[in-house]
Amino acid sequence: MSDATSDARRRRGCDSEEVGERTVVGLMSGTSLDGVDAACCRIRRDGEGPRGYDVSVESFVTCPYDAAFRERIATACGEAGTVATACELNVALGAVFAGAAEDAADAAGLSLADVDAVGSHGQTIRHVPEPQSLPVGDDRLRSTLQIGDGSVVAERTGVPTVADFRTADVAVGGHGAPLVPFADIALLADDTCFRVAQNVGGIANCTALPPDPTRGDVSAFDTGPGNMVVDGVVELLTDGERTYDRDGRLARAGTVDEALVEECLDDDYFRSEPPKSTGRERFGRAYAREFLDACRARNLSDEDAVATATALTARSVADAYRRFLPRPPDEVVVSGGGAYNPELVGMLDDAVDAEVRTIDQYGVGADEKEAVAFALLAAAAMDGVPNNVPEATGASRPVVMGKRCPPQ
Repeated sequence: MSDATSDARRRRGCDSEEVGERTVVGLMSGTSLDGVDAACCRIRRDGEGPRGYDVSVESFVTCPYDAAFRERIATACGEAGTVATACELNVALGAVFAGAAEDAADAAGLSLADVDAVGSHGQTIRHVPEPQSLPVGDDRLRSTLQIGDGSVVAERTGVPTVADFRTADVAVGGHGAPLVPFADIALLADDTCFRVAQNVGGIANCTALPPDPTRGDVSAFDTGPGNMVVDGVVELLTDGERTYDRDGRLARAGTVDEALVEECLDDDYFRSEPPKSTGRERFGRAYAREFLDACRARNLSDEDAVATATALTARSVADAYRRFLPRPPDEVVVSGGGAYNPELVGMLDDAVDAEVRTIDQYGVGADEKEAVAFALLAAAAMDGVPNNVPEATGASRPVVMGKRCPPQ
């Protein structure tokens, strides 16, 4: 890009008072570790709060990780991860994210010079939502770590980048999760309908949107495993040849072990009150191995094991609604990779007393929503608008999440 164009874009990206509309690329790499989702969005602000933002998706791309790189990230997320690995991946993922942002701009018929900002979730490699004792006074603090450095993204793209969103919320006592409620309000809040936005990624999280909500009316939390246990079981059963149950075919061919589902739902996590969040540390590979061992002890077939894991996701979502929502929702809007698993969506439809739809019916693709959310979160950060929802995260107050990284 030319120096003049670059300078103009940088000024426009950082001068929020004069910007009514931005082109923002949102980047998401989630707990499933399958790749980077990138959404190029046109975002206009014409009001206050999250409902003051209007978004249209100009393009969406997914940049999958190859098997070796995915395994390196998975290792970094586990107990075998080292500081050296995290350090190297912090820069390597920044470069991957920058490439995904360029691909999304290109898919929208734009160059990076046309992009005003990039919003990057980063890659979570450690999330510790329960307060821990630290060697600094008497404080017990939560912690979280996302890698894929925003400065690397900014320098490689030449675009102002907002990254590392979770830590601002953690700094004021929150879980740093879930982050998507701001976007859920913008995209799905309705004046008359009690709607739940249910994302099913590696972890499943819900945002309860009462009619005509303000941020104080909204609740959100991680309901438990989304695709993570299903994916982990499939990967173990196939020795890594498959990483997920395509179209729910294995689950459809199996029979759910109801007793095992009930036993799993006795986990303390499902009973604990929101705000709460979870991740790979709790429902990752070790949990999938223990789950499969339990299936083997019951002489379940491979298909039965996958069906039972799928039922665990659906039932844990429904159980969370019964426990923690003020009343049954009118609609459940499903997004994330789980929206493409018809067996999971069908089980969820059977388990909840509500109309279950996928988010595609509301103008956003099921795979797109979380990347779109980080475009919105970045736009709000550039505007200086608080973009956490304290009722969801447990934070003591609203804050502007996201660190701004200008290109040098």
